[in-house]
Amino acid sequence: MRKFKTDSRLNKIVNVANSRQASLRVVIENVHDPHNVSAIFRTCDAVGVPKVSLLYTYEEFPKISKVTSASAFKWVEKEKFKSTKECYDELHKQGFKIYASLLNEKAVNLYDIDLTEKVAIVMGNESRGVSEEAAELADECYYIPMRGMIQSLNVSVAAAVTLYEAQRQRVLKGLYNRTELSEDELNKLIDEWCDK
Repeated sequence: MRKFKTDSRLNKIVNVANSRQASLRVVIENVHDPHNVSAIFRTCDAVGVPKVSLLYTYEEFPKISKVTSASAFKWVEKEKFKSTKECYDELHKQGFKIYASLLNEKAVNLYDIDLTEKVAIVMGNESRGVSEEAAELADECYYIPMRGMIQSLNVSVAAAVTLYEAQRQRVLKGLYNRTELSEDELNKLIDEWCDK
């Protein structure tokens, strides 16, 4: 299908595919507002997260509008899990270190985390945050430092702050200058995107 794309469109697809960060994953746990889910997917696409793990053990996954997601939903791969253990076991098997976003006494400052490693970031429900199980089974919990009276951010904003810190660190290490995908994986992704 590549021959049917304009040169500029094909170049955009190739460049974006090359900069996908296979070592950076996001886990969305029971986030129920479709606008928040859409915003998280837009940020994932913007910083090069190739896949999002959808962990829905309590809430139903919301219906996503093409308008609110700005079509980002189709450029980021999704995998669904019905249990935290299943999700975390799969991530650990793939070599990911799991960080859950949670403000508690053991949590580490976001800006002290090395986000250039193979990391998965867990974002929890709008009102309950990450579940107790998701926090306990994570390798570490982290918090975003805040100076105001209110000690929480909207989940999509927290995801954006975290992912843009990951992007900043990865840019400094030159990780966007080389692909993390094999030649076969890269060609497969480009072919799939050319069909969209």
